[in-house]
Amino acid sequence: MAGQEKSKYAEILLSCIEESYFEDETILEYHSFARVISGEMRVIQGDKLYTFGPGDSLIFPNNQLSRLSKNPKDGLPYRALVIFLTPKRLREFYLKNPMQITAPNSYNIKTLDKHPLLESFFASLIPYFDLESELPEKIISVKIEEAITILRTIDKNIDNLFGNFSHTDKIDIASFMEKNYMHNITIEQFGHLTGRSLTTFKRDFKKTFNATPQKWIIQKRLELAHYQLTKKGQKPKDVYLETGFENLSHFSFAFKKHFGYAPTEII
Repeated sequence: MAGQEKSKYAEILLSCIEESYFEDETILEYHSFARVISGEMRVIQGDKLYTFGPGDSLIFPNNQLSRLSKNPKDGLPYRALVIFLTPKRLREFYLKNPMQITAPNSYNIKTLDKHPLLESFFASLIPYFDLESELPEKIISVKIEEAITILRTIDKNIDNLFGNFSHTDKIDIASFMEKNYMHNITIEQFGHLTGRSLTTFKRDFKKTFNATPQKWIIQKRLELAHYQLTKKGQKPKDVYLETGFENLSHFSFAFKKHFGYAPTEII
């Protein structure tokens, strides 16, 4: 068997090459987080040559032209675990964990120093490939969120790569905002998550909703809060955070201004 890419889970891949194997030039669609378990991988990007062996962990930025050589070594096949970090997963993560963009990213391969968090993470993945049934989506989601959290812990600049969506296609503002307006992040961060600069986001938002982002978001959050209070019988103290407000007093003020009565007046 020349090579095998074994994965039941699409976003988590076990690569196994038992014979000498060479893959031509390739461009990865997604950011990829990898650990070489055995064998050797060589990567050529431009005029740079990278060589990785057992225990090495690395991050491949997306959309970079690379030439990969994956070979058995020391009597062992080439084996590697790869986590594909799709824009969808990254957007979901940053909705809950605001990004910290500090500088433009170089888009070079990142090599990671050995770290206990990396060791325990990859060790936890290997047994999954012995399962006969598919890994539940919830577990896949949790493991990918764990991977991003670990990478942010050991590399304080990783958001410069993962949080930059300008290298991906712009996504539809209407569907994204209708699903995510209750998340308490800045307008600039909403722009990043839809693949736009702040200026472009505001312009496209105005074309889509005929309103400014701030005004539309506040109105949608208030309407959701009103529904939670009147139809589900929740209390203001339980609703304001869930609908994206930072504090109860600001929520109460905005609610009364919009509806003409305080949320505490709802019976």
